[in-house]
Amino acid sequence: MSVWRDVIGQEPTIETLSRAVVDDAAMTHAWLFTGPPGSGRSVAARAFAAALQCPQGGCGECHECRTALDGSHADVKVVATEGLSIKVEDTRALVQESAMRPSVGRWRVIIVEDADRLTERAADALLKALEEPTPRTVWMLCAPSLEDVIITIRSRSRHVRLRTPPVEAVAELLQRRDGIDAPMALYAARAAQSHVGLARRLARDEGARIRRRDVIAMATKIIGVGDAIGAAADLAQIADEESTASSAERDAAEKARLLETLGADPTARTQPPHVRAQVASLEKEQKTRATRHARDMIDRSLVDLTSVYRDALVLRLGSDVALVNPDAMDKVRALSGVLTAEQLLGAMDAINEARDRINANVPPLLALEAMALQLRLPRDLGF
Repeated sequence: MSVWRDVIGQEPTIETLSRAVVDDAAMTHAWLFTGPPGSGRSVAARAFAAALQCPQGGCGECHECRTALDGSHADVKVVATEGLSIKVEDTRALVQESAMRPSVGRWRVIIVEDADRLTERAADALLKALEEPTPRTVWMLCAPSLEDVIITIRSRSRHVRLRTPPVEAVAELLQRRDGIDAPMALYAARAAQSHVGLARRLARDEGARIRRRDVIAMATKIIGVGDAIGAAADLAQIADEESTASSAERDAAEKARLLETLGADPTARTQPPHVRAQVASLEKEQKTRATRHARDMIDRSLVDLTSVYRDALVLRLGSDVALVNPDAMDKVRALSGVLTAEQLLGAMDAINEARDRINANVPPLLALEAMALQLRLPRDLGF
């Protein structure tokens, strides 16, 4: 057993971090973990935090390892924002916490899972802590790429780059950790394009698999303008349904806990002013979280849609690269047969442009409609 057991396909990273655990010369006060979605940035950061706290350097079984990995260690702080950004007040609180000595462990570790979501003022507040590091405090920042973090922060951090793990490694993890049978694990790992979290969800949630098949099918259904507008609306609706399904129960439970904490009667028709203010604040946070989740779901759907055109391009060029969607070969062959390589690349560019626009706060439906209009197929295909 080891803290690195779930850090799959990242042997160079494990070697670098393991060396830092035992060699002070290889250790630094700030680390920047980058890698594509699903590569395991936060998993690697948590494993590193556990290894730093462990008397044996990461056994994976002791109290220090277990609590660091599950986020309950007193000296390991994990920040995983569910909003659209990390605000300056939240960062200042982290900076204050980082100035304190470890209470029970060897290090005080602060993991920021979405460092790319720091606002400009929040990044400035964090920069001060990195410029004047506190002894025995380690910052671990996670982001998709170096370019997603301001240059002043990344220049003061040691960069660790994670890669997309092999499909087989993800499938093996699903079997070992989650008890998924081999065929389903392999399907989920391939369909998720080695994104560990999404692969786990696809393997365990039939509804997620159905929604993915619906998205894949759109590639051969967008012919006229009406089809394009309808496809954009369907994509937005799929994301809204996914967001609502995942958040409704949690939102209700959070509100119930808040009312209980405040000593309020949940059945009362009206609440005192101080209770209403707290409930309004919670509902605002929940709305922000839902907005981010819906955008994340749209982005994931667009990644799935891109994979069909990618497979069609692989087929068109006669490459021996493995396909993402072997279970949708009829659609892949259809696209490959009627679109040139240039047109397939153009479709992928249109999808990526929609992702960039949504990330830049363009209303999702508008971005999806513009994209779908560029994905229209010839009318005489007869799919």
